[in-house]
Amino acid sequence: MTETVQLFITCITDTIYPEVGEAVITVLERAGVRVEFPANQTCCGQPAFNAGMRPQAREMAIKLIKTFEPTRGPLVVPSGSCAAMIRHGYLELFANDPQWLPRAQALASRTFEFTEFLVDQLGITDLGARFAGTISYHPSCHQLRELGIDRQPRALLANVRAAEFVELPYAHECCGFGGVFSVEHPEISTAMLQRKIGYIEESGATVVATCDAGCIANINGGLRRQGKPGRAIHIAQVLASR
Repeated sequence: MTETVQLFITCITDTIYPEVGEAVITVLERAGVRVEFPANQTCCGQPAFNAGMRPQAREMAIKLIKTFEPTRGPLVVPSGSCAAMIRHGYLELFANDPQWLPRAQALASRTFEFTEFLVDQLGITDLGARFAGTISYHPSCHQLRELGIDRQPRALLANVRAAEFVELPYAHECCGFGGVFSVEHPEISTAMLQRKIGYIEESGATVVATCDAGCIANINGGLRRQGKPGRAIHIAQVLASR
């Protein structure tokens, strides 16, 4: 029987990078799963949560929980930060709420980041992808630190045909985005981004794959403003390529 999954597309992907959402669906369907997309889904509430706006974050979190509660199957999220919000942020947000904590825990238990789902749940590391070029990998902060996901995207990239993988120096360092952090601390954010761009140049990679659209937007913005070669793309776009 074909497994059914629910896709939570995330705000940045939905509004800025719809092609990433299309690539995610392509990869999941190639992996043999049926993808469902509840059309009334909205933000997970992470920006408000990180900004300390807890009542607003609760309202958005409740909306998301209600949206996916009637659905069946794993909830797949092509974003480490949004997956971390559901798995960890929601448990903090509703820690003292006996009505919503069990419902948040139920959703958290079936939530998986995209590469984590492919590798750990489906047992797939080779999707037959072919991508010509020199690729490096930037692990987003929430994905690496809150979810502990690093092995999975690397295993998937290792099986991409025609690609040369190069390690990004100091790959674990933040790109400077951090959601509201880049707005509240622009000078620090800019300095962090400059370091990341320097590491990309040092690696010689023409493409930097990552699992968070926020990192993509931040890195590409810096590269374009400085007239630098190379680009950042979502790992799903690499895996969907033939």
